[in-house]
Amino acid sequence: MDFQLTEERQMLQDTLRRFLSDRYTTTVRNEIIESDTGLSADIWSELAELGVIGALFSEDDGGFGGAGFDLTTVFEELGRAGVVEPILDTAILGGGLLVALGNDAQKALVEDIVGGGLHLAFAHGEPTSRYDLNRVETTAKQQGDQIVLNGRKAVVVNAEAAGQLIVSARESGAAGDESGISLFLVPADAAGVSMRGYPLLAGGRAAEIVLDEVKVGPDARLGAAGDAYPAILDVVARANVALSAEALGAMETATELTREYLMTRKQFGRPIGTFQALAHRFSDMLIELEQARSAVINAAGHLAEGATLRDRHIASTRNLIGRVGRLVAEESIQMHGGIAMTQEYELAHIAKRIVMTDHRFGDTDYHLERFIALSAA
Repeated sequence: MDFQLTEERQMLQDTLRRFLSDRYTTTVRNEIIESDTGLSADIWSELAELGVIGALFSEDDGGFGGAGFDLTTVFEELGRAGVVEPILDTAILGGGLLVALGNDAQKALVEDIVGGGLHLAFAHGEPTSRYDLNRVETTAKQQGDQIVLNGRKAVVVNAEAAGQLIVSARESGAAGDESGISLFLVPADAAGVSMRGYPLLAGGRAAEIVLDEVKVGPDARLGAAGDAYPAILDVVARANVALSAEALGAMETATELTREYLMTRKQFGRPIGTFQALAHRFSDMLIELEQARSAVINAAGHLAEGATLRDRHIASTRNLIGRVGRLVAEESIQMHGGIAMTQEYELAHIAKRIVMTDHRFGDTDYHLERFIALSAA
């Protein structure tokens, strides 16, 4: 496995890092977080112009990347800068499902996604599903020449900004069955769709969605009836790699902020970073950070493998990222003291992003159990 970035990825990384360091300051981010939309339309357009969204799709699908290391290159920089724009939700989840299951007309929407003109939201999680991707109680019933959707979706990230929702619903089987799940492309303003939006702790917005007799045509279905579960597994695997890289980038920022503080803050006439106790704690952070980096590289390198091998490596990565992330966040805050908890200071947001990453698509315990189960398979 080659750990070095290709020339194209190195250029993408350099360009994205320069752009975010210039445009995505703590003040700008706090203004975005406090806004009604939870994202900046201008920054979203500029990211699209830079090719950041296109880097997440293959050439066949209208982009110029799409491989595991393209994902980690982009999301490590997004995490480093604490970007709250919903690139994962629109491009990785929504765009990934369109590419995997969509017909020609549906796949044509990818061009608009890459160009920054369309937001998507993946309405899959439900109030009782927790992290189980196969637990879908929302129903899809044939009624004449239409399909009627009924159910509730929970914590649908980017729902308010989305032009289209990708909604999972069950056409057959019991609530926990893997078969019988279908996906439907539903306009966010369709009759019967109601949302209650709210801000997320680490930035961005989500919504609780109620589907009450929502009628769509058969052409709204993505792929074959009842066969969407494998595609859901695939895009969530990609999302887990992206989240791991994002957490890694955030940990790099937290570590660098801590280093700067330790070498600036003085007691007894010298920087507190020269005190042995703090130096040892900081060294432990650096060691764990390198472990996390290796895990992300490993997950990205196995993203194109078979589902069982891929998911085993991703589960181990998410477990390690969750544990290391909590350590880095807690140690950074403790070594900073009270300043680390102020909204005006960069670390306050970064630490929240690191910790909250562990609560999407499975926490450390969930991924440990999944790793054990997949290892025994």
